[in-house]
Amino acid sequence: MHFPSIGPNDIVFENAGKLYLLDLATEKYHEVEITVVTDLATLKPHEENVSGYIHSSTISPTGKRALFEARGEIFSAPAEHGVVRNLTRTPGVAERDPAWSPDGKLIAYFSDRTGEYELTVRNADNTDAEQTLTHLGPGFRYQPQWSPDSKKILWIDQTMRIRLYDFDTKTNQVIDQQKWAYQGALERFTVSWSADSRWIAYAGDKDNRNSALVLYDCKDGQRHEVTAGFYDDNDPVFDPDGKYLYFRTGRTFGPSYSELDETWIYANTFNLAAVPLRKDVVSPLAPRNDEEGDKDKDKKKDEEKKDGEKKPEDKKNGETKPDTTKSAATEKKDGPTADAKDAEKKDDKDKKKEEKPKPVEIDLDGFEQRVVILPPKAGRYDDLCAVSGKLIYRRLPRVGSAEDRSPALFYDLEKREEKTILDDADGIELSANREKLLARKGNAYAIVEPKEGQKMDKKIDTGNFEAEIDPVAEWRQIFTDAWRFERDFFYDPGMHGVNWNAMRQRYSRLLADAVTRWDVNYVIGELIGELNSSHTYRSGGDVESAPSRGVGYLGCDFALENGAYRIKNILDAAPWDSEVRSPLLQPGLTNVHVGDYLLAVNGDPMDTTEDPWAAFQGLADKPVFLTVNGKPTREGAHDVLVRTLGSEARLRNLVWINENRLRVDKLSGGRIGYVYVPDTGVGGQNELVRQWRGQTAKEGLIIDERFNSGGQIPDRFVELLSRPLRNFWAVRDGKDWSWPPVANFGPKAMLINGWSGSGGDCFPFYFKQSGVGPLIGQRTWGGLIGMTGAPALIDNGSVTVPTFGIYNTRGEWIIEGYGVDPDIEVVDDPGAMARGGDPQLERAVAEVLKEVRQRPLPEVKKPKYPNRAGF
Repeated sequence: MHFPSIGPNDIVFENAGKLYLLDLATEKYHEVEITVVTDLATLKPHEENVSGYIHSSTISPTGKRALFEARGEIFSAPAEHGVVRNLTRTPGVAERDPAWSPDGKLIAYFSDRTGEYELTVRNADNTDAEQTLTHLGPGFRYQPQWSPDSKKILWIDQTMRIRLYDFDTKTNQVIDQQKWAYQGALERFTVSWSADSRWIAYAGDKDNRNSALVLYDCKDGQRHEVTAGFYDDNDPVFDPDGKYLYFRTGRTFGPSYSELDETWIYANTFNLAAVPLRKDVVSPLAPRNDEEGDKDKDKKKDEEKKDGEKKPEDKKNGETKPDTTKSAATEKKDGPTADAKDAEKKDDKDKKKEEKPKPVEIDLDGFEQRVVILPPKAGRYDDLCAVSGKLIYRRLPRVGSAEDRSPALFYDLEKREEKTILDDADGIELSANREKLLARKGNAYAIVEPKEGQKMDKKIDTGNFEAEIDPVAEWRQIFTDAWRFERDFFYDPGMHGVNWNAMRQRYSRLLADAVTRWDVNYVIGELIGELNSSHTYRSGGDVESAPSRGVGYLGCDFALENGAYRIKNILDAAPWDSEVRSPLLQPGLTNVHVGDYLLAVNGDPMDTTEDPWAAFQGLADKPVFLTVNGKPTREGAHDVLVRTLGSEARLRNLVWINENRLRVDKLSGGRIGYVYVPDTGVGGQNELVRQWRGQTAKEGLIIDERFNSGGQIPDRFVELLSRPLRNFWAVRDGKDWSWPPVANFGPKAMLINGWSGSGGDCFPFYFKQSGVGPLIGQRTWGGLIGMTGAPALIDNGSVTVPTFGIYNTRGEWIIEGYGVDPDIEVVDDPGAMARGGDPQLERAVAEVLKEVRQRPLPEVKKPKYPNRAGF
C-alpha cells in the first residue's frame, strides 16, 4: 500500500497501480474505477538522437573509424569523412562494450538478446547475422579484449573471473580471478597482449591489496606472477618490438605533511617502469658512449641506414622490382602507371600481412630484478600504451595540485625525453596497428597520431547518432537490467531469502500499465524494495524535465507587515565563516538593515500576493538593484546593488551550526566545544576537521551527527577524535608541549537520531566501540549494506545495488535494519524544539560537564630539571 491520504470518511491509497478507498466506518475497501482516455503517444516507436547516451568507445584497427555504444546500440563513425552507421538497430536489446578485431573483420560486444549478456560478434562490414559465442548464463561482463592475431578474446566478469575465448577450439576458460575488483575497477580492467599473441600481461590482486604483474602463457596455459606485489604494480603494456614490458608502479614515497596537525599522506607515488623481457636485452637507460668512429665504419652505417629505408621485400630479397611494360626512360619521365602503383601497393600490403610477428620469449627468472624506473617524475598516470621505441601515457593532475589538465605524452627511449601529444585529454586508446590514437575530451572525440604536437581540431561527428526507440521494448529491457544487476551484484547470493525470479514475474506485469519513464522508475523501485535492504535506489533515465530558472537569494528572512515585505532577519554565521555571506552583509554595504522594507527588485514593485522570492526568478548569482526603505512606501527609498546567492542552503547550515555552538558555549561557560558532522563524505570530513581544529583547547567536545547522510566508512573520523595523551615535552620558553600536539583529550559525547544513516550509522558505532564517549539521542537509521557501484542503464538511468554488509568480530550481522542504540535516550520534544530548545544538545552538555568535573585531566607539572654535572 502506498500514498495513503485521509479524508473525512475514508482513506485513499494505491496498490499495484490501482487506487482504492477504505471506508473508515466499515473498514472495507473497494477499487476506484478510473478511465483515462489517451492516444498513448508516449508508447509509440520513434527515431531519436542518442548522442547524449554514449557509454563506451573504441578505435578501429587502422584508426579510420571508431565504435561507440550509445543507448544500447553500436555505432561506427568515421574519423573525418564518411557515413555514420548504426550496426545493430535492436530496440529492446542492449549491446555493450564494442571491440574491433585487429584484422578488421569482426566486431565483438556483449548482447542480452538471449536474455543474458553473452559474447557476440558480427562482421565489421555489417554483412551476415551476429553470432553468439558463449552461453554463460547469469552474470555481467566487461570490455572484450582481442589478441593481436584476432583468434582470442579476453574479458572479466562481475565475479572477477578473467575469461578467455579461443576461436580455434571454440572453448571458453577461466584463467584467473581477482580479489578486490568491483564496478569501477572492473570497468577499467585491461590486459596487454604480446605481439605474437602468446602472452597476456595484467595486474593480479594480492592479499595486501597491492597488485602484482602477472604473465599468462597461452602456449601452455600457465600463470606466472613476475613481481612480488611488495609495491603496487599495475597497467602493464608490452613493447611491440618484444623487448620490454612497461608498467606503472608505486615506488616513490614523498610525504605531504598536514598544516593542521602532525599527520601525513603519501600521494603521487607512481613511477613509469620498464622490464627487459630477456636477460640479454639491454636496459633502456643503459649508459651510452659516443666516440669518434672509423670513417669506413661510419660509411657502412650510412649504407645500412639507406638500405633500411628500402621496402622490406626489396631488402629481404636483395633485388629490384621487375620492369613494367614501359621502358626505363619512359618510366623515369612519366612515372609508373596507375595499375603498376596499385599492384605495387597491393603486393606490399599482402606481404605485410604475411609477415608474422617474431615470437616473444621471456626470461621469467629474475624478472623483477630487471625493473628499470624511467625518468618521468613520480605522480599519477593512466592509459599506458606503446609504439616502437616509445611509451605513451596520460599524466593526471597531482593530488593536492590546482592543475586540472591531463596531457597525453610519450617517453622516447632513444632520445630519452618526454614529449606532449595532446595538451589535455580525458582518455586515449591506441589502434591495433599502433598508428593512431582515439582521444576523448569531455563529450568530444578525435583520432590523432601518436606524435608530438597533436590537436583535437578534427572531431568525430558523434552528434548524429540516431536510433529507433521503442519505449515498450526499451522499458522492458531496462527493467530486466535492473533485476539482473541486483541478482548479479547483491552481496547475498540468496537475495535475503526473496524468490527473485518470482519478483521479476510479479513486477514485470506492472510494466503493461506504464506510459512514462517515471512509471518504469516506480516499478523498479517497488521491485528492488522487496530485498528489504538499505541503499536500494533508482533514479534518472530518459525522463521529461521542465525548464527551470534559478532563484536568487539574499540570505534573509521576510515578514509581511504593513502591506510590504520587511527584512525580519539577516542570516549571519560565525565571524570566521567567510565562505558564504548574506549579500546584505557584504563589506561596504551599510544602508540595508533589519527592519527595512524591500519595495522593488530591478525597478519592478514587489507583489505581496506572491512569495517574495517570486521577484527573484532567473536572478540566481546575478547583480540586482534592490529598492529599500525604512518605511513601506517609495518616498525616500534608495537603491542598493548586490549580487544574489544561487542557494542559501550552506549559509543557513552555517548559521544553525553557529547557533548550536553558541548555545553549548553559554550552557558550559565556554568550557565545551561543539562540532557538527553532516555526512561521512568529503564534506563531512572537512567539517569535522575544520570545526575540531579550532576547538582542540576546549575541556570537552560534543560531536553532533544528527541527520548525518553517510558517505565513506568513517574509521579515520574516530581516530582523529580518540587520540590519547602520550607524554609532554619540556621547552625553555613558551608552553610545554603535550603529545600529540593537536588533539582534544577531554570527555566527548555524540548526538544521534533516526535520520543518521549509512556512514552515519557507522560513525557512532565506531565512536562507541572505541570508548570515546556516550551516544545521546535516538537510535540511528540502520542502513549498513553499502554500495560499490553498478553498471548504468542504457538510457542513463541507474539503480543502486547493496554489495557489502557489516558483521562484527564475533561473526554476527549487525546494525542493518536496526541501527545503533544511544547510551542515553533523549526524545526530541517537538514543543520544546518549537520554543527554541534542543533537549538532546542540552543533555549532552550536562553529561560532558559532569565528566569534566568528575574526571578532569590530570595537571602534570614539569619536573625539576636534572643535574647532569659530572656525568
